[in-house]
Amino acid sequence: MIGIWANVAAIIVGTVIGWVFKKVLTDKYVATFWTALGLAALGVGAQTVVANLPKSHYPVLFIISLAIGLPVGTWLKLDDRANAWIDRTFHTALGEAVATASFLDCIGALAILGPVNAATTDNQTFLYTNAMLTLVCAIVFGAGFGLGMILEVPVLFIWFTAIYLVAKFLSASFFLLKIREFKSIDMLPALLVPLLFFIGLAIF
Repeated sequence: MIGIWANVAAIIVGTVIGWVFKKVLTDKYVATFWTALGLAALGVGAQTVVANLPKSHYPVLFIISLAIGLPVGTWLKLDDRANAWIDRTFHTALGEAVATASFLDCIGALAILGPVNAATTDNQTFLYTNAMLTLVCAIVFGAGFGLGMILEVPVLFIWFTAIYLVAKFLSASFFLLKIREFKSIDMLPALLVPLLFFIGLAIF
C-alpha cells in the first residue's frame, strides 16, 4: 500500500507548499498549474490506451463504454447533481474545496486502476502517477484555502484503501479510460458497461 501513502503524502506536501507560497501563486500561475495537470492527465490516458489496446481481446470495448456511459451520465446529470450536493451540504468555502478536491483526486482512471493494480499485480505505477497529479492539485487548493485542505487525507485514504481491499480479497477487476477536463462524474456509468459485458459473457 505504499502507493496509497504516496498519495496521502502528496496531499500534505502539496497543501503545505501551496499555503507557504500562496502570495506568489497568483491566478496566472494557478492557471498554468491547471494546464499542466490537464496535459499530464491527457498524456497518461493516451499512453495507457496505446500500451494496452493491442493486448485487449475487446479493443473497442472502452469506446463502446464511453459511448454508452457518458450519455447516460449526462442524462442523469450526475456531475450537476454532485456539484449541487456539494453546494447544499458544505456551507463554508473550505468544505466545498475539500469536497471538490476529493472528487478530482478520487474519481478517475488512476484513482481506481491504481489501487486495483497495486492489489493484483503489486504495480504501484498508476498510484505514483496519480500522486504527482494530486500533488499539483493540492498546491493549487492549498494556495487558495490553506492548511485545512489536509482534511482531504482521510477521504482519499479510505477511498483508495477500500478499492485496494476489494481488489485484493475479492479479485475484483475494473476497466476504465480517463481523459481530464470532461465531466468525469457523468462518465461513471461507463464503468458499468464492461462489467455487465463480461457478466453477460460468462452467463451466456
